[in-house]
Amino acid sequence: VQLVESGGGLVQTGGSLTLSCAAFGFPFSGHVMSWYRQAPGKGRELVAMITSSGSTVQYSDSVKGRFTMSRDNAKKTTSLQMNDLKPEDTAVYYCKADVRGRTEWGQGTQVTVSS
Repeated sequence: VQLVESGGGLVQTGGSLTLSCAAFGFPFSGHVMSWYRQAPGKGRELVAMITSSGSTVQYSDSVKGRFTMSRDNAKKTTSLQMNDLKPEDTAVYYCKADVRGRTEWGQGTQVTVSS
């Protein structure tokens, strides 16, 4: 199992970024996928999660209305469109899947929002 995130970077307040996560080694279309983030000195927190079909997405209150999570089961990818970014969104963003009883994480991608 491998999850590979991309798309992070430095952006100004109010800007946008799109993160992507490519999945390898498991039946992607059968699994819930999630995005988490970890800010410096803080624990990892759930940002958004999407059901296996993509029909339902849940967001944390802190990103609701600004972030959009989606998935493409044919391409085995999930994306996080982030708009109206704020300095408090600065964190390492991780893709997560629970596969065969194990929690699998990507390596993370850094998002930095300057004020």
